[in-house]
Amino acid sequence: MNSGMRPGQPGSVVAFPARVAGQVGFDREELQRILDLYGRMVAAGEWRDYAMDFTRDAAVFAAFRRTAENPQARIEKRPALRNRQGMWTLYGEHGQVLKRGHELAGVLAPMERRLVKAVED
Repeated sequence: MNSGMRPGQPGSVVAFPARVAGQVGFDREELQRILDLYGRMVAAGEWRDYAMDFTRDAAVFAAFRRTAENPQARIEKRPALRNRQGMWTLYGEHGQVLKRGHELAGVLAPMERRLVKAVED
């Protein structure tokens, strides 16, 4: 074999590039928990639409009262913050942080309480 070969020429071996995570996503259990809350909020008449966004840094689930408005709630997963304040954040309608944490259940608690109030009314 000729040792003077350059990469890209026939017969040369090119190393496969290292795999880099392309985007952050929700795992099945996380998505199930979020969609369960969404379904109950729809049944209570609070939410009517949702959107999901997946980027390199974060996965976002946004719930809307009406499609043309800003999201009423936004659940964000940022794994880079896992060792700091927690990778989960719940944002309110005006972009304010309602809750941060390491566990999804704890972050969804304010929305769960809101659901209980909506059902009681």
